Amino acid sequence: MVIYFSGTGNSRYAAEVAASETADEIRDAGAYIKEGKRGDFSSQRPWVFVSPTYCWQLPRLFAEFIRKSRFSGTRDAYFILTCGGETGNAGEKIAAFCREKGFRYKGMLEVVMPENYVALFSVPEEAECRRLTADAARKIKDSVRYIREGADFPEVKPGVLDRVKSSGLLNAGFYGFLVKSKKFYATDACISCGKCVKSCVLNNIRLVDGRPEWGKKCTHCMACISVCPEEAVEYGKRTVGKRRYLCHEKAEGLF
Repeated sequence: MVIYFSGTGNSRYAAEVAASETADEIRDAGAYIKEGKRGDFSSQRPWVFVSPTYCWQLPRLFAEFIRKSRFSGTRDAYFILTCGGETGNAGEKIAAFCREKGFRYKGMLEVVMPENYVALFSVPEEAECRRLTADAARKIKDSVRYIREGADFPEVKPGVLDRVKSSGLLNAGFYGFLVKSKKFYATDACISCGKCVKSCVLNNIRLVDGRPEWGKKCTHCMACISVCPEEAVEYGKRTVGKRRYLCHEKAEGLF
């Protein structure tokens, strides 16, 4: 079973490719989280968890969902992490997480896709986004054979810098200082469509007099910025003038 978490669609797309190639079921963890539910899953086929990389680790929101959910059947667990550049030493942290949860860690696949963290970085141009997405689909398709054969994903040895990037100290700093909602606001271009409200997996946005207001809960998935049809949602001055990104690709009929 393929279980994914996605903000702007990269990991959803990666999960769809994996599910299409394995002919397996697919579940959206975000839908469960938004409804305040934990999962109760059963499968005799390997678990394939797909998500973005947050500060070179598994997103805390997704890890907590897995931790609280029930999984019966197989204990084999593969992880596919999408990223804008690289995943650091995320695999080592995930392996420890699997031991905690009682999974057999079968490895992590790093999949580079278009950068979507517009609070800090810039989104590539459309042609580059399409190239990266196509390359990602090919990599996932080629790597699915490991899942079919029950073999581990090839191990990538982390360097010293990778270990530093994925350290608990940096991750704590990321969540403690960057992952805040107070800088989000809507400009006068807002048309009160409510798409940002619907997109928020933490139900942290509400319309007040037709304009969105953000509460204190946030995971910085960038869905609210990216889904706005008028590009009216901003994050301080960091996103002004930047391209937004949503992955609109579908896995069906690609290969």
